[in-house]
Amino acid sequence: MAKRKLISLGDVTLITCVVEKGLADTINQSLLDAGIQGATVHQGVGSGVRERMGLLGVAVEVEREIVSVMVSNDQMSRIFERMYLAGRLDTPGKGYIYATPLTQAATYIPPHLLDAQQNRARGMGV
Repeated sequence: MAKRKLISLGDVTLITCVVEKGLADTINQSLLDAGIQGATVHQGVGSGVRERMGLLGVAVEVEREIVSVMVSNDQMSRIFERMYLAGRLDTPGKGYIYATPLTQAATYIPPHLLDAQQNRARGMGV
């Protein structure tokens, strides 16, 4: 049996985008087009001023989609902007986006990517 070990990632950021229902697929496609391998999408319910103006002033629950993706810090600005534009977040009421620096993260990393990373680090004298 192969020896298992934790490969901890540094210099990564979690980008979270909360959008109105139906926009997550558009954002996911923009991520795939950018070469990002995958994102997590889940459902949420939000409320705000617009939702309180429902029938007779009664609060109305509004469904949201939340798209989360973990990216390297050097990709963060490019991916953040791509998600912002794909989610049409420059339009009032469409949602919001934020980035959270991560102190530690781990996932499966294919060996060829690890080898490339280690070779780059050696070339820089790290």
